Amino acid sequence: MTAWRRWQDYATIVFGVLLFISPLVFGETSLAVAAGSAYVLGVLLVLSGIVSAAIRDTRRSPILYVPGVLAVVTFFAPFVLGFSGVTGIAWTAWVMGVLTLAVVATVVSGSRTQMKTA
Repeated sequence: MTAWRRWQDYATIVFGVLLFISPLVFGETSLAVAAGSAYVLGVLLVLSGIVSAAIRDTRRSPILYVPGVLAVVTFFAPFVLGFSGVTGIAWTAWVMGVLTLAVVATVVSGSRTQMKTA
C-alpha cells in the first residue's frame, strides 16, 4: 500500500488527539501525572501515526510496530503511574490503548498478507 492511504494511520492520529484533549474535556488538568501522561502519550500517538502514514514500503518497516508499543504503554500507564483513580483520563487511556492496538493489528496482518503474496 502506498503512503498516506491507510485508514489505520489516521485512526491512530485521531486516538492520539482524543487522548491529548481528555484532561481538558474531563476537567482534570490539575492532576499533574494523569494530565502530563495524557499529553505526552497523545502527542506520541499522533507522531507515530504520522510517521507510519509516511512509510511507503510497509513490508519491511519496523516503524509499523511503534504505535502498537505505544498502545500497550498507554493502556498500562494508569496502573504504573498511579492514576487509575482518575477515571476520565484512565478510561480514555485504556480505551485508546485497546483501539490503537486493534488498529495496529490490522495493519500488521495486512502487511504480512502482502509479504506472502508478493
